[in-house]
This record gives sequence, C-alpha cells and structure tokens, in this order.
Amino acid sequence: MNLTDFPDHDEDAQHSPAERAAAASRSTWVSVGVNLVLTLTQIGVGLLAKSQGLVADGIHSLSDLVADFVVLLAGHHSKKDADLDHPYGHQRFETAASLVLGALLLAVGVGMLWSAVRKLEEPDLVPQVHTVALWVAGGALIAKEALFRYMLAVAKRVKSSMLVANAWHARSDAASSLVVGIGIAGNLAGYPMLDPIAALIVGFMVARMGWSFGWDALHDLMDRAVDEAEVEAIRRTLIETPGVADVHDVRTRKMGDMIVVDAHLEVDALISVEAGHDIAVMARQRVLQRHRVLNLMTHIDPWRRPDLDHAVLVIPAPQ
Repeated sequence: MNLTDFPDHDEDAQHSPAERAAAASRSTWVSVGVNLVLTLTQIGVGLLAKSQGLVADGIHSLSDLVADFVVLLAGHHSKKDADLDHPYGHQRFETAASLVLGALLLAVGVGMLWSAVRKLEEPDLVPQVHTVALWVAGGALIAKEALFRYMLAVAKRVKSSMLVANAWHARSDAASSLVVGIGIAGNLAGYPMLDPIAALIVGFMVARMGWSFGWDALHDLMDRAVDEAEVEAIRRTLIETPGVADVHDVRTRKMGDMIVVDAHLEVDALISVEAGHDIAVMARQRVLQRHRVLNLMTHIDPWRRPDLDHAVLVIPAPQ
C-alpha cells in the first residue's frame, strides 16, 4: 500500500508538518509499548516452551521495536525547517528511514531463514513445544492486528508513507503470529516439524517486506515521480486557475511524503508581465492548498506558443 491507495489523495486534508509529526510520534510510541511487551513475552516464553517459531516471532517484534525508534528519529529530523544546506527542508529523512527499515527487515528475515533451515536439517532434534506457546501466539496476533489498524488509520489521516510502511510492518507481524500459531498447533498435534516450518515462513515474509520497502525508498531517493493520477490532479488544479489557458511539462519528484513540482503555464501573450506573475502566484497557492505539494516552480509561456518558447536559437557565427 502507498499514499495513492487513499481515496482522497488528490485533495489533501490540511495538516501542518507539526501536526503530522505529532501524530506520527503518538502512534509510534504506542507501537513501542506494544512491541516491547511482545518482544519480552514471545522470546521468553518461546525459549521456555521450546518453540523456535515463537522465538522467531519475538525477534520480528524486536525488529518492530528497532524500527519504531528509527521512525521516531526520522520524525524528529524531518520536521526541521529549511536551511541553507537543505532549501527544500528535511522531508527526505523519512525516505531514508524507510530505506533503513527495509534493510533491517531484510537482514532479520534472512537470519530467520538461515536458522529455520538449519533446524529442518536435523528433524530429530526438534522438540515438542508447550501449550502456553500457542496462547502467547494468539495474544500476539490480536495485539498486532489491533496495532496495525490503529497505525494505518493515523497514516491515512495525516498521509504519511513512513507511517504506512510501519503500519504494514505491524500487519506482517500479525500474519507471522498467525503462521506461528498454526505451526505450534501442528507441533502439539504430533507434527513437530511444523514449528520450524512456521519459523521459515515468517522469515520469508519478513525478508520479502524488507526488500519491498527498501526498493521503494531507494527509488524515491532517486527523484521518482508520483503516480499519473496525482499528477493529473495537480494539472487539473493548475488549468482551472483563472487566467491559465493551458498547462504542459508538469514534472514531479518526491520529497519525503511531500512533492516538488515544476510546471509550464500558458497565459494570454498580450497581458503584462505583472499580470502573468499574478496568475502564476494564484496557481501556486491553489496547488499548495489542495495537494501535498511542498513547492511549485512555474514557468510562464505565451498561449499557443510553447514550442516556439522552447525552440533552440541558432546564433550566427561572427564574420
């Protein structure tokens, strides 16, 4: 899931950077509390109950806990004001945090896969787990699903891709708890290999999600454009501005959860420079009010002359 899955992504609700940062901080601290309790309970009970799957799920919760602190650190830095070294602000700190989160998940997933494979190579050494492990897995499933729904609701409200990533991280842990619960139940029913198999599946899920988050963040750091639907919504706002006859060369790039836009506006060729400037200012204000746009750079072209405006002038060589 990303921000374009939100039904109102083209008309952004008004949330200041401070409001978004506060919402992110509150939801993340809730996640810290939940993951801290789950990490201690799952790993502790997993070791005592001899369940590799539950221990793997606890390690997944530990990665969630580390990810929560990465999000908190990113939120603290991304809300800093623009400065001389960062004229567009520090919003990309969120993207960098998503990249770190993806790398963390990938590393944890690969480690869990390796541990599960080694256990499967020695099936005779797989012990039968204790019943309490099943109850802990069920409780973790309920806690993680509730946390996912809460964090995703906050992410939708403030439109934060970093919070979306962290929410789906919680959903992946809920899914892993379900798999672990099934593995533990199979182990108790007389199929001991189902517990390490559950750990193997959890490791694959974690690694796959880590790759997805990291890959998306890497593309965003390389100035990937937003989706066509959002570009079209911005273009529609521009062309509906009084005085704008047409729009072309609308280009976008992500800046964290915000967007930087360049656009060429076509206006009546016979109006004054001051009038053209006023139209551009109005168009910029409308876009900043209606969309999650950090800055809009406009270029004024005379109406119906965009090709001539961009024509390459050939200057004859001096005789």
